[in-house]
Amino acid sequence: MEEEGRKLLEEGIRKKLISPGRGELSTFPDGTKVVFHYRTSLSDGTVLDDSRTMGGRSKPMELILGKKFKLSVWERILITMKQGEVAEFTCDTKHTALYPLVSQSLRNISIGKDPLEGQRHCCGIAQIHSHHSLGHKDLDHLQANPQPLVFAIEVLEVLTPGSFQLDMWAMTDKEQMDSVPQIHEEGNALFKEGKIKEAMEKYYNAIACLKNLQIKEHPGDETWIHLDQMITPLLLNYCQCQLLQGQYYEVIEHCSSLVFKYEDNLKAYYKRGKAHAAVWNEKEARADFAKVVELDPSLEAPVNKELKALEERLRSKKQEEKGRYKGLFDINARPAAATTG
Repeated sequence: MEEEGRKLLEEGIRKKLISPGRGELSTFPDGTKVVFHYRTSLSDGTVLDDSRTMGGRSKPMELILGKKFKLSVWERILITMKQGEVAEFTCDTKHTALYPLVSQSLRNISIGKDPLEGQRHCCGIAQIHSHHSLGHKDLDHLQANPQPLVFAIEVLEVLTPGSFQLDMWAMTDKEQMDSVPQIHEEGNALFKEGKIKEAMEKYYNAIACLKNLQIKEHPGDETWIHLDQMITPLLLNYCQCQLLQGQYYEVIEHCSSLVFKYEDNLKAYYKRGKAHAAVWNEKEARADFAKVVELDPSLEAPVNKELKALEERLRSKKQEEKGRYKGLFDINARPAAATTG
């Protein structure tokens, strides 16, 4: 252990053991999964990130060793730890320059966003030297002023290769492509069981996987189009879940992106029409439902049912507003007499 500590110091990493772990130290072959909680702080103690509170939930980090994770220092320090161990690592600036980008991705993931949202299509070093905002003031400041960071790590599990199912981000391109149909089916099964949130997560994962493959292709090329056509039914399923969750504006946004590319996508018009109706956009809802009937006249009956429901809701809303403001502008209404105590 002392020898390992000296090696770390030579590399610009200072380790402070907080609580010893259990059993023997793993050999950590490539493909090992390490599950751990982390807290990242500045040297003055200011906390930047904490996996126990990020996104309002306690979700540990999972790292597959040997997959060239952007923040390589995490791999370096994890292989010095036993399962159950808690330690602090103060790492020199040369190890932490890319942390702002990593943190941005982890924060996005914690709130269900695309981990690459807001990042330019260039290498990490190029982004660090650009003036591109990461959308977080603390990360922008850290990006402009690289400095040592303190990582408090608690190792929860060390899983050997082959003993677990790979997460999407840890898969090869072929593994990702091959896994999409299964994930799609899992989402469909969960939806049929009424587990809408769980189904949404499955659809989201499959979409993210295909988007990750698509970003490597030139827009409009044959492979790009094929991937986009695979994304479309998944996105429609995702939108159906969002409708049931009351996320109407998100449905409008997603379906608008679909009809922009595919003008004859009947399901996108139908779902967008339902979303518009839910947020009182009568004109837009009628236009979308009219388009549905134009594309498929056999759907006139269900569309009329949607329009009738919209009209009833509009009448009810009008009556409610009429009652609410009744007497407000009645010139014959007498003001209440003032009273004294």
